Amino acid sequence: MGRYLPIMPDMRRKPNSLLPIELSILETAIELRVRGAPSFYGFMIASEIKERQDSRLLTAHGTLYKALDRLEKAGLLESQWEDPIIAAQQNRPRRRFYTVTAAGEAALAKASHPEQKRVLRSEPGPATP
Repeated sequence: MGRYLPIMPDMRRKPNSLLPIELSILETAIELRVRGAPSFYGFMIASEIKERQDSRLLTAHGTLYKALDRLEKAGLLESQWEDPIIAAQQNRPRRRFYTVTAAGEAALAKASHPEQKRVLRSEPGPATP
């Protein structure tokens, strides 16, 4: 095999499903937008998630940034780097700002309110002659 720990090589994620960390990112980002912050950066969202939810979702900041990357590749987030002059004036590294797309809002709504499939049971009606 030649691969390190080839355990469950066929493990795949269900199509169009979001992981708990991804749901948390989208929920928190939309809450931030409602409170007046149209975009967010990694450390900002990590702090918000830690305050409002179980911090076990963020086992490491690498978990967060991988989730942000997946969401962006799926078209649920968009990002852009901040102006390097602003970062230099504040004597800090540049930030990557993210915004939730319409597709991200739709995915969150779908995940929050999945369609409930109801099975219709037919009851026997009166006998016809």
